[in-house]
Amino acid sequence: MDAINRQITDLWTYITGPELWTIIFSVFIKVVIIILLAVTIVKVTRTLVEKLFSNRSRGPIRISQRRENTLKKLIKNVIAYIVYFMAIVMILGVFNFEIGPLLAGAGVVGLAIGFGAQNLVRDIISGFFIIFEDQFSVGDYVAVSGIEGTVEEIGLRTTKVLSWTGEMHIIPNGNVTQVTNYSLHNGLAVVDINIPYESNVDDAEKVINKVAASLPEKYEFIVGIPEIIGVQNLEVSHFTLRVIADTLPGFQWAGERNIKKEMQDKLYKSGIEIPAPRLVMYSKEEKEKFIQENRERGL
Repeated sequence: MDAINRQITDLWTYITGPELWTIIFSVFIKVVIIILLAVTIVKVTRTLVEKLFSNRSRGPIRISQRRENTLKKLIKNVIAYIVYFMAIVMILGVFNFEIGPLLAGAGVVGLAIGFGAQNLVRDIISGFFIIFEDQFSVGDYVAVSGIEGTVEEIGLRTTKVLSWTGEMHIIPNGNVTQVTNYSLHNGLAVVDINIPYESNVDDAEKVINKVAASLPEKYEFIVGIPEIIGVQNLEVSHFTLRVIADTLPGFQWAGERNIKKEMQDKLYKSGIEIPAPRLVMYSKEEKEKFIQENRERGL
């Protein structure tokens, strides 16, 4: 019993004594310094990366703004991962963990996991080639893996795509098997305009051409004057004129909407109405008269 009391007394003395609190304070200060250094290094390197790319813009090597944004984000993320990993290792060292065996064990475990984590390896390799081949970049509007949206971020393992309705999609790079990039070249707005048979084709084309000539000045994303390529369809109550127009990359849908709005408004004001289905009704007497007339004409 005396031995237990003595141990409790010694423990209490150690807890309340200055030695333990000196060690705790020292460890706390070291951890805080390591964290502050890591955060500072990350911020400084991000600033240096920004300056590096801004200085590059005045140098002989030129890359597109899309690719520049992608590379900047990727480099910043990689640097942050490395710095924070080193900070965690240093913090473990402060707590007297054996770093050498820990890293060696992590290497062995990582090797063992690597054989089973084929999807992870595939994602990283695919991410590398997406960036290396410039398949798409941050800010591009793409269709990938059944999803359409704007690329927000490209990492070595995943790609983030923001749809126009606000959903953020995170896609493993290994699932990117086919990409449709709408931001590389000019788009083509295709608009079909229905004209009733009561209206003359030449009159309709004159109105459309007049409106088309004014569109590039009103909408900066419409490149060149829209062009009529001819009658596309002959329907029951109307014929269809097809109009095409070059637009800036990714603006083909906006071009279609605004062309339809401008054309509809001007055609209506010019007396060319929107075609509507027609229903012709005959009475029994009129029907028989109509049939008799056709028989007399040999129809």
